[in-house]
Amino acid sequence: MSERIRKIANFVLILVFTTLLTCCAAAPSQETSQTNSETVQEIVSEEQSQETSQTENTTEEFTTQTIYSEETSQVEKITDKICIQIGDYKFTATLEKTTAANELFQMLEEAPLVLELDDYSGFEKVGPLGKSLTRSDKQTTTQKGDIVLYNGSNIVMFYGSNSWSYTRLGKIDDLTNWEEALGSGSITVTLSLL
Repeated sequence: MSERIRKIANFVLILVFTTLLTCCAAAPSQETSQTNSETVQEIVSEEQSQETSQTENTTEEFTTQTIYSEETSQVEKITDKICIQIGDYKFTATLEKTTAANELFQMLEEAPLVLELDDYSGFEKVGPLGKSLTRSDKQTTTQKGDIVLYNGSNIVMFYGSNSWSYTRLGKIDDLTNWEEALGSGSITVTLSLL
């Protein structure tokens, strides 16, 4: 009987040992699974971090572009003004968004323009620019303070009104003393940048 008990005991030991080996073999597999899971989570976290960083960079670039655009707009608003001096009188004028007005501005970037203007028909002063500008003539009814291009190479400043085909250049901002400054007869006008 003791032989039989010894065989059963050996069988139980083998069974326990096998079970332990199986459990031990399974344990690293679970650890590997956990390690793989942690690695996947780290990769996902890094990707999310990169996406967040890219979003922040995009937002920063957009903000920078917006600020740049606003600054550019401000520059345009500042630089679309010119100074007009007639004797002791000084005026500012806002330029139109035309090619001719842009070309006039470019001329003034090089140097101020001194022009001789003559009275015409009791409502305008007109004189040669010394250069032809790009025309975009349209039938226009002018008002006091309007500045236009006539026939591509003459500048006209109005103290009255007229209907004709002109290219708009600009308009006087404040008409106080405008008629007095233009006076009667010929005048010398200096155009410059502010």
